Amino acid sequence: MAQVLEFKLPDLGEGLTEAEIVRWLVEVGDVVAVDQPVVEVETAKAMVEVPCPYGGVVTARFGEEGAELPVGAPLLTVAVGESAADRPEPDEGRDGGAVEPARGGSAGRGEPGAGEAGEARSEGSGNVLVGYGTSEAPARRRRVRPDRQVSPAARGRANGRDRGADPATEGPVPVISPLVRRLARQHDLDLRELTGSGPDGLILRADVEYALRAAAAQGGRPAVPADGARPAGAVRAPAAGASSASSVARSGGIRTPLKGVRGAVADKLSRSRREIPDATCWVDADATELMRARTAMNAGGRPRISLVALLARICTAALARFPELNSTVDTEAREIVQLDQVHLGFAAQTDRGLVVPVVRDAHARDAEALTAEFARLTESARAGRLTPGEVTGGTFTLNNYGVFGVDGSTPIVNHPEAAMLGVGRIVAKPWVHEGELAVRQVVQLSLTFDHRVCDGGTAGGFLRYVADCVEQPAVLLRTL
Repeated sequence: MAQVLEFKLPDLGEGLTEAEIVRWLVEVGDVVAVDQPVVEVETAKAMVEVPCPYGGVVTARFGEEGAELPVGAPLLTVAVGESAADRPEPDEGRDGGAVEPARGGSAGRGEPGAGEAGEARSEGSGNVLVGYGTSEAPARRRRVRPDRQVSPAARGRANGRDRGADPATEGPVPVISPLVRRLARQHDLDLRELTGSGPDGLILRADVEYALRAAAAQGGRPAVPADGARPAGAVRAPAAGASSASSVARSGGIRTPLKGVRGAVADKLSRSRREIPDATCWVDADATELMRARTAMNAGGRPRISLVALLARICTAALARFPELNSTVDTEAREIVQLDQVHLGFAAQTDRGLVVPVVRDAHARDAEALTAEFARLTESARAGRLTPGEVTGGTFTLNNYGVFGVDGSTPIVNHPEAAMLGVGRIVAKPWVHEGELAVRQVVQLSLTFDHRVCDGGTAGGFLRYVADCVEQPAVLLRTL
């Protein structure tokens, strides 16, 4: 007789208390292996695939896609030690919801070969995240019984929603982000009708929102005009039966809940403003020699070095000279905690909003290793694959807002850190060089710091050292 085990939403770390179900990766009746991902959830920090610590047959799922669950709430139940013939028949009327777990059944009724092909592993590995399992997870397995073939009509429905024709016959839809797919599902928008504005026709969240605004302006079904034009001033109307996530609040206004990434950013910035007495200093620097040095480093077919990696290398060298800025304040103990390691965060803009991935042990990496890590984390951020551990634990943040075409800014400290270096665009400007007026590549650097951890002299010394390294990269050689 099978044992029915309940898998609850695990603690996803760093104070997160809830998560939103983005996509179920298994159906009721599927055989799952130990540590196989069963659901994709979105937390306030990252998109996470949650693996199941038990091997067996899924007997129930709890929560629709789009529902928010608190940590510790049931996710699904698994019948451990049950053969394929003992699987419960899914409740077709409640697909996507909770199904009553099987209470019994004889393992002796298995179909031929079920003992080899369908027998589930009974051991568990505990509530773990992807990459943290206690055993190697075999390849994902999904087996459909011959007598349970899914009809084309049924295949077009999942979680109670009409998905249209079989995607296999329609061709792949150029969408990466599950959030974009979910937004389209919530408003009954067929993504195959859209032309993406991203690279290689990739459909972005902005494309879906434009389509919804076009539908509101035309008073009909969501669609993009044939000429691809975006109607100006259109206000998105809520779909019938949609949640209040983006409902029109008043005439001409839209309400957007502060949740997910946007909510986490709002909470952190508000806390920073409440708790940290910050101050900002800035300086213009001649980056001409830094740009020349980068060009020389990238010559000869060697691995390319990114500009942000050079700036990160300068930051870690400056923090070694001014360690007060690599610290945090313990408000309860009324102590300044100076940290030994530099875990460098960097601001990255994505379709989900602003995220700050963290390069671990940045002080121990050279420019080439930093370049590779920045590229990996940026790609993961844009694809929504960052884990909670990759967006937490930073000790200092580098914010390159120059990519937005602006010269300066006064960054808000990324709580609970003590400082953030901001870098504007590098642009040709008149500059006095060696006593003569010349056109040079100039950048504005700004440092926002927690005035509790240091005074202006320390902050000014840090920023001046960074500027010196930008103007004369050879200064870095003294720290190597």
